[in-house]
Amino acid sequence: MASLQLRLSDEAATIRFGETLAMALRAGDMVWLRGDLGAGKTALARATIRAASGDDHLEVPSPTFTLVQTYSDLPFGTLAHADLYRIADPSEVEELGLEDTLAYGAVLVEWPDRAEGLIGQPSLKIDIAVETDDARTLTISGDTAALERLERSLGIRAFLDGIGHAESRRSVLDADASARSYERIHPEDADALILMNDPGRPDGAPLNSGTGAGRPYSATARLAEGCAEFYGVGELLSDAGLAAPAILSADLTSGLILLEDLGRGVIIDADRQPISERYLAAAETLAAMHEREWLRDVSLPDGATYHLPPYDRDAMMIEVELLSDWFLPRQRGNGMNEQEREDFTVIWDALIAELSEAEHSLILRDYHSPNIIWRDGESGTDRIGIIDFQDALWGPSAYDVASLAQDARVDLSPELEQVIIEHYCAARSTLDRTAFDKAYAIMAAQRASKIVGIFVRLDERDGKPAYLAHLPRMEDYLARSLQHPVLADYRVFLRDVANFKV
Repeated sequence: MASLQLRLSDEAATIRFGETLAMALRAGDMVWLRGDLGAGKTALARATIRAASGDDHLEVPSPTFTLVQTYSDLPFGTLAHADLYRIADPSEVEELGLEDTLAYGAVLVEWPDRAEGLIGQPSLKIDIAVETDDARTLTISGDTAALERLERSLGIRAFLDGIGHAESRRSVLDADASARSYERIHPEDADALILMNDPGRPDGAPLNSGTGAGRPYSATARLAEGCAEFYGVGELLSDAGLAAPAILSADLTSGLILLEDLGRGVIIDADRQPISERYLAAAETLAAMHEREWLRDVSLPDGATYHLPPYDRDAMMIEVELLSDWFLPRQRGNGMNEQEREDFTVIWDALIAELSEAEHSLILRDYHSPNIIWRDGESGTDRIGIIDFQDALWGPSAYDVASLAQDARVDLSPELEQVIIEHYCAARSTLDRTAFDKAYAIMAAQRASKIVGIFVRLDERDGKPAYLAHLPRMEDYLARSLQHPVLADYRVFLRDVANFKV
């Protein structure tokens, strides 16, 4: 079992390491804290809990007498803090429900040896030894994944220390469906910042057949492979005067970027209903983006050049095949036969060919409520903060309009969708409306087809069933888009082959 060793010189160092540990925790982690009485196990647990909660003053009592204290609604779920020193009977351990907590959170255990064989194996073991100068030496061992996360968190701490943020606190931001993660950084006497942690997307296995055969899915779909894409697109947006977060420091090799925090304003209300005026402002920002001429090359700090890739046939096709590979089998109970797959490909090749004459521009590819920051007090396009744009491409501009007007995370009525479209079109100085409406229908159908497949895949492959709550919304959006005449063949296919209600 791999291990690492750290020296904590004082209480402040213990608190700092607790923060580092908290940033590395995930649901399913069990951490054993071992050491003699007075070694500092509870102090380390308290620092970890406070950092995970984002509350430096959270009351964190020792669970010596209660045996376990539970903290809920943390970014990774629940965190249980157990002290087994006073365990008198093995049955008491089972009653604590520590194993159950791992299904939806993490567990810190002091004195785990008192229950050896009665609790699961730890993700991390932290042995604390007191030195003669009252410093602590930590010997940390564990499984490979947990140790890698902890070492990554230590690397982030070192990055921050090296750019003048040694005293800045860290707190976790909610995770998304990707491997990318974010933290909020809290300097002592300045506004909060955002830390992007993106060590790079590991290449998946090459596809055996179909679109992109011989290449990983991510490469064919032109998904960002690291921080360079975010940096490049961010520079393009900022140079255009749009409200992308300023890049304050970057280590692209390590996959770390420190960003301006654009705030916490949103374009939906407390009941997750769309705020129409804010959606219209977001549409105005898109119109301004699509009016300008864009460069497609940006110089990176390491001397390399980032080139904005095209949203080509294979990228569009492999995405829409998520419907045929994941959603359709779920819908009808079995996958497509060879003839059905050939028909599907023919239909989409024809639709993609229709887009060759459509207006092309920089497209953000995920321009909807989770990635739009409302900035009170600003005006014009500065009202709309843009984040999470690393997968941007050069493609049909109608795609982002569909992404906004058919928000994957919020119910937008057909009426509001049409108002957003009309508002966008009115803000354009020149626009071939017939061509736009056709491109919008195709791109909306392509995006909805992709997303229904992704939500099923997240459930079946990745064990993330929560995304299924959004599936009916995307099915409704897809059914709306199918009403355009250009999608007549696809509408019939989905009705007859996928048992889809159109």
